[in-house]
Amino acid sequence: MARSPLDRIAAAFDVEREEAGAVAAGFAMFFLLFAGYFMLRPVRETMGIAGGVDNLQWLFTGTFLATLAAMPLFGWIAGRVQRRRILYWVYGFFAGNLLVFGACFLLRPDDVWIARTFYIWLSVFNLIAISVAWSVLVDVFSAAQGKRLFALMAAGASLGGLVGPLAGIFLVGPIGHAGLVLLSAALLLGSAAMAWTIQRWRERHPLAPDEARQRRQPLGGHPFAGATEVLRSPYLLGIALFVLLLASVSTFLYFEQARLVEAAYPDRADQTRVFGIIDTVVQTLAILTQLFVTGRVAGRLGVGVLLVLVPLVAAAGFLWLAFAPTFAVLAVVMVVRRAGEYAFVRPGREMLYSVVAPAAKYKAKNFNDTVVYRGADAVSGWVKAGIDAIAQQPTLAMLVGAALALGWTATGGALARAHGRAGASESAARPPQPAA
Repeated sequence: MARSPLDRIAAAFDVEREEAGAVAAGFAMFFLLFAGYFMLRPVRETMGIAGGVDNLQWLFTGTFLATLAAMPLFGWIAGRVQRRRILYWVYGFFAGNLLVFGACFLLRPDDVWIARTFYIWLSVFNLIAISVAWSVLVDVFSAAQGKRLFALMAAGASLGGLVGPLAGIFLVGPIGHAGLVLLSAALLLGSAAMAWTIQRWRERHPLAPDEARQRRQPLGGHPFAGATEVLRSPYLLGIALFVLLLASVSTFLYFEQARLVEAAYPDRADQTRVFGIIDTVVQTLAILTQLFVTGRVAGRLGVGVLLVLVPLVAAAGFLWLAFAPTFAVLAVVMVVRRAGEYAFVRPGREMLYSVVAPAAKYKAKNFNDTVVYRGADAVSGWVKAGIDAIAQQPTLAMLVGAALALGWTATGGALARAHGRAGASESAARPPQPAA
């Protein structure tokens, strides 16, 4: 019997027929989330430079403190609502925040403190919202499915990251910043609807007989359970170290980007265009890699390649910048690192959580993705500013960045080996499933 076009597309991307609907919903969930976020991101970047590049570390510190304040609230929600409904509560809360910001931008569009608050809020929002979306996927899909499917669904994030800035460019004139914020709230609610579709699919195709009942139960525990789970587990501590090094490398490059963009493009409108162009190139490369490369690499070579390739490239990029500290070199390094993070590191990092307990997939994961990440941002931001103040030129900071990237590489390799051992134990313990 001849295969339908849908079957041929599914086969091309290594998707089983019964998985197709869930994968499409996962793709759409990320697309809507990232389109809404990336409409607002170039505005945030320009606001950061407007406050002075020398003051970026203060914004990073404020973001870390706001993340610390948000952690017990998320922990309280995760401990008391049904596991399958955590995302809906979080996204509903953030959508309400966006409505408030929309009203503020309408009433006081030039208020500098509203702008700074929005910068910090968006920096907290994006980590928590993305972390919870990935929590749903690592909770719903098995480790084997994750290797085949995570990159394909993450391509929705890259497509959203490509469409979002373009939508912002075309819509900011007609509807203004307030309109963009309100549209982002609508897209966030649409993303929650796609998560509901994924949860419904899993309930119709359970991995274990008692799984549906377990998803309807709260995870329990106290508001700080995510932190305590990480501190008790060497494996989760390893992931925390991986995230810390990832964030430190990203912050070093982010500060260097801000410095070079400010020097090369003093006009704020030009700065926004440059950030938009970088985002567009990054997302284009990422989506092509996610669609046609990542899943095949993970399936054939394992998670380790996803976790060590980009850190190695980042180390080489820092060395290049140490001897050629120009905007052109920085743009190449920044694009390759960010595209590689979306296409390889993020799917690989999420696969690490496929072998941990359900509570860790939400609580410990959120702690690593938010508090550890933003804490590393804040500390490495001050370290980068201190090195620049002492050295008065970027070479020393770039060499430190290269050392951080090599440590990131080694941590990724160790985690990949630990994940392989845990995955083998999980497969041996799981009872065989009946044929479909």
